[in-house]
Amino acid sequence: MVIGVSPDAQKALQDFRRKNDLPFVLLSDPDHQVAEMYGVWGEKKMYGKSYMGIIRSHFVLDEQGRIVDAQIKVSPEDSVRLAVAAVTG
Repeated sequence: MVIGVSPDAQKALQDFRRKNDLPFVLLSDPDHQVAEMYGVWGEKKMYGKSYMGIIRSHFVLDEQGRIVDAQIKVSPEDSVRLAVAAVTG
């Protein structure tokens, strides 16, 4: 099962999921509680400005809920390949 987490509002996530025909759940985390729990809410920089936001990451959990793979600051292009490799061994 794949679950995406974003600080965006649920309505925005539903629209994004529909527009991009995503086959997985998107969880709205407006208070970034889940992101903070996983250590992926932090300072980001763009065009010389600092702001707080989601650090693009993925986590693969086993059936007992243990993290078996964590990729922090992973590119979208690499994330899927690395997650599949973690699951398939």
